[in-house]
Amino acid sequence: MKAVPPPNAPFADECIQDARASDPHALGWMQGFPPPQERRISRALGHHFSWPQLRWAVSHTHQLGPVAVIQRGAGPISTLPQALRTDLDEVRFNTQRDEPLTWGDAFDANYTDGLLVLHKGQVVHERYAGVMHAHGTHACMSVTKSFVGLLALKAVYDGHLQEDKLISHYLPSLKGTGFGSATLGQVMDMTTDMAYDEIYTDPNSGIWQYLRAAGVLPLRAEDTAYSGGLYDYLAELKPQGTHGVAFAYKTINTDMLAWVLQTVLQQALPQMLSEVFWQPMGMQQDALIQIDQCGNAFGGGGLLTCTRDLARFGQMLAQDGFFNGRQIVPAAVVETIRQGSDPAKFVPAGYTTLPGFSYRAMWWVSGDPHRCFSARGVHGQAVWVDPVAQVVIARHASHRHAGNAMNDSVSQPSYRAIAEHLSRHPG
Repeated sequence: MKAVPPPNAPFADECIQDARASDPHALGWMQGFPPPQERRISRALGHHFSWPQLRWAVSHTHQLGPVAVIQRGAGPISTLPQALRTDLDEVRFNTQRDEPLTWGDAFDANYTDGLLVLHKGQVVHERYAGVMHAHGTHACMSVTKSFVGLLALKAVYDGHLQEDKLISHYLPSLKGTGFGSATLGQVMDMTTDMAYDEIYTDPNSGIWQYLRAAGVLPLRAEDTAYSGGLYDYLAELKPQGTHGVAFAYKTINTDMLAWVLQTVLQQALPQMLSEVFWQPMGMQQDALIQIDQCGNAFGGGGLLTCTRDLARFGQMLAQDGFFNGRQIVPAAVVETIRQGSDPAKFVPAGYTTLPGFSYRAMWWVSGDPHRCFSARGVHGQAVWVDPVAQVVIARHASHRHAGNAMNDSVSQPSYRAIAEHLSRHPG
């Protein structure tokens, strides 16, 4: 989607491409009371999805639209021991394009806003830029999906859900619809085949219609059919081919999964996230999640967290589901993610920057000897877990391009380079 500068802006988006030049402080976005008109960011005009306004908006999403609170409760904050290193910025690697780069250079190359590296549970690197800080909340985008997928796997383990049951078994009203004939497992692994596309560079793509239905973008006059929120949209979708044949990344699957979870467990998604993760894990602060016109949480991409809590989530998974003195999710659930799914079903999706990967329960699974797996969101959001090297990387970013294929060339080899360096030089 082409960036649209605000009215009377004295520059075009092409003039502001690198991380330093697009820094929200440098550009003066939303500074002043009120900010001058040419430096205001308006949700109603879609500025929060435009470049370079997006770099401010992802750290202020809660100010631009309705959200629900994911409460951390009244318990103590869990400890993240500090063992900060000064050598990581100089770690060298070659990008997937065979270009030399350092970990420090990768921070700007990925338009990073918040970055935290844990090694054996200790913070060895933490850095912020732009308008993000240690106590700020930042959009996690599709990293949200991995939280929902983990909740679903836990519900399967606990006996509340079965992956071979049809969606219409859990939601009888969807019998005869596109999703109604898919199994829960096909939704979890995104092997449904629906008449919907997710092309961020195409303003007519299904993802933009869906974001309006989900309340992330304002409804237009012609969108009255979606005024009932994201579940009305999901119920109207048609099948396109045969479910279960191939992986196809589509956000609609996650919100369908969240719909089933909430119906079966009779609990709203923000409450689930609070009771399963935020409270027992001793998160630093409340999280937030975007909601649609009817108050339904956007499970496909609406989570807002601080970077430290994103790292806590990753560390819990690196420790087989154990964190803060308790078993948050069963170790068998984490093992299910690490095992991945059929890589042959992943290949047709064309992710050339992720060779050997598969997709399992809303997680991207590397299939490499370290059995790394990750949560990913557009514009560079990430949680990377390397269970062998005992490295967790949490990143919030506002990359100029939505698709992670634009940062994978740097990100994928940089994660492995840091893990190798920390393994060889544990400090």
